[in-house]
Amino acid sequence: MNIKQKYCGYITIIGKANVGKSTLLNQIIGKKISIVSRKKNTTQTNIIGIKTEQCYQSIYIDTPGILFDKKNNKIKYNNNFFNVIKSSTLILFVIDRLIWTENDEIILNKIKKKRIPVIIIINKIDKIAKKNTLLPFINILKKKNDIIEIIPICAKKTKNVILIYNVIKSYLPKNPHIYSKNYVTTNSQFFTISEIIRQQLILFLGDELPTIIKVEIESFQKKENQKKEKDELHIRAIILVKNIRQKKIIIGRNGEKIKKISIMSRQNIEKEFHMKTHLLLWVKKHMFK
Repeated sequence: MNIKQKYCGYITIIGKANVGKSTLLNQIIGKKISIVSRKKNTTQTNIIGIKTEQCYQSIYIDTPGILFDKKNNKIKYNNNFFNVIKSSTLILFVIDRLIWTENDEIILNKIKKKRIPVIIIINKIDKIAKKNTLLPFINILKKKNDIIEIIPICAKKTKNVILIYNVIKSYLPKNPHIYSKNYVTTNSQFFTISEIIRQQLILFLGDELPTIIKVEIESFQKKENQKKEKDELHIRAIILVKNIRQKKIIIGRNGEKIKKISIMSRQNIEKEFHMKTHLLLWVKKHMFK
């Protein structure tokens, strides 16, 4: 029997905060699995996305924006960043338009030591006012060693993402698939719900939102509605903040803000799980490490 050769590999998406890594991942997968906003450091942990197309399976790791210690200009090592890179087949290094800084150079030099192929993704090219500056910038980047491709894109446009995906496929090694073809993420239901709530906090509060904030799911139950003979979700979630002032910001006057955040979160959870949802949110002061 002729068994078709399969290809599979891990692709790590890296870059500084707010360059469009999560938007790129969502477009490649074709589903919103990583939340997106203009607020820096929206992605707080590694998000896994999986795309299986015929004999090709690419597993993407969307990493939090790389942060630097302002005192010594060194990378802050969060979320086992370099442990993730070591197991990668390919690295997508996303940058914002024609912005290449000393920090980008530091990042590139660090990952080059791992001897893993690097593709530089120049994102948000639709926002470049003078298009004739793009080609000279690409030529400068080409002079840097160990970069195999430089691809200018707008991550919001499907045709650009198809181009990247076709390049990625050409680098996937011969390997059996790790996940079944219907998998698009390894996110648990708890994680997905907590991210939906966190996204609504970001969208609704904007710059008022505290930098350090977490959402924990205390309980998650499916209960049968006897009248409609359909399951319903009953969720209790805690929003963790550092102090009383932040708690007051999220709750709002007479609880108006937390009520609106709860409604918006519930509506998005219902869209995701296709089930009527009852959501109870409250805010709690927490000592972060």
